[in-house]
Amino acid sequence: MVWYTQTDNHSGGSTRFWRVYKCTSCGGLVTAAAIQNGGSVTEYYPAGVILDGSIPGAAGEYLKQAINTLHAPAGSVMLSASSVDAMLKEKGYTKGSLYTRVNKAVEDHLITSEMARWAHDIRLDANDQRHADQQASLPTESDAKKCVDFAIALGEFLFVLPARVERGLAAAEST
Repeated sequence: MVWYTQTDNHSGGSTRFWRVYKCTSCGGLVTAAAIQNGGSVTEYYPAGVILDGSIPGAAGEYLKQAINTLHAPAGSVMLSASSVDAMLKEKGYTKGSLYTRVNKAVEDHLITSEMARWAHDIRLDANDQRHADQQASLPTESDAKKCVDFAIALGEFLFVLPARVERGLAAAEST
């Protein structure tokens, strides 16, 4: 904790007790509030990314780790690519390299050609890091965020949206 204060709603509403914490991983600041001094946190900023449980197994775990390591961009980029690879494997694309699997997913209309271009960018960024390519520069946090954003979008497209559609159809049929 690096700072704290208390605020009151001027119209007689609730009191909140605020604390600001320095993140030991990324060095950023997190603000948290509670309705009792020292009580359970009721809100915090920035809000963390909460992944939908529909993203299965290794794909979801790699993605969580990619998000949690944005402060270590090279590792985060490689984890994002691993998540993309695991997602395609979950969909049955297990033969060949990630390059081959991405292209086969486009051919089968699982993903769009634009999604494939983005996936190949992520794959190449990860290859630069995995192979310690001396010509490639180290990725920045912004580069890692771009990779994480794609992996989240792909997970939403391949797993989360279909699961929501299934739940919606099941709810409509039960009424």
